[in-house]
Amino acid sequence: MKYGSIVHGQLQRRVNRFIAEVVVDGALEQVHVKNTGRLKELLLTDTEVLLEVSDRPERKTKYSLIAAAKDGGWVNVDSQAPNPVAFEALKAGRIAEIGLVSCVKREVTYGDSRFDLYYEKDEERGFIEVKGVTLQQECIAMFPDAPTARGTKHVLELAKAVQEGYTGTVLFVVQMQGCREFTPYRDMDPAFADALEEASRQGVRILAYESVVTEQEIVLGGGLPVHL
Repeated sequence: MKYGSIVHGQLQRRVNRFIAEVVVDGALEQVHVKNTGRLKELLLTDTEVLLEVSDRPERKTKYSLIAAAKDGGWVNVDSQAPNPVAFEALKAGRIAEIGLVSCVKREVTYGDSRFDLYYEKDEERGFIEVKGVTLQQECIAMFPDAPTARGTKHVLELAKAVQEGYTGTVLFVVQMQGCREFTPYRDMDPAFADALEEASRQGVRILAYESVVTEQEIVLGGGLPVHL
């Protein structure tokens, strides 16, 4: 997934869930934060950040914050990025556990949920729920960074789909490189961790992939071990 025009800035503070103050070319700007999560370990004062320049003159903010520098690399924090990243990788056959598919659709309704991706491969019919991961502790990628009742519901719905003959996959797109494994953040949301374990027992495939993040692009990288 490629971005448009990108500029560098220096974060001053996060004002609220949606707005941060960033110094750009010596001027203090209010910018849109493309992630309502906490991001406390990333959005620190004086952190270098990447901003996408908006081409919409009617917008209140000229810039959107899409990435933060950490440990010599970039962590993409754009909550809208994981779905297109996974979509591109699935179409290209770059998710090793699935391979080449004949059909891919986005935002497909099943039961009371809408899953991010649907695919067909020979006789296989599968749903994929995509989760973006921006939190890491000691090189371990973790999700969620805040309680997610919606995420728990989606995982349990995937388990139901598996019982009805579909293939179900939860794909954690880790929006950075350098992590050695993925695990659910049980201390933050034990219900989600329990649901993930139960879904795995019922046949839902749990995958985690890191991402290659540059100033202009984020693409799916290699797989990571998953520990439930």
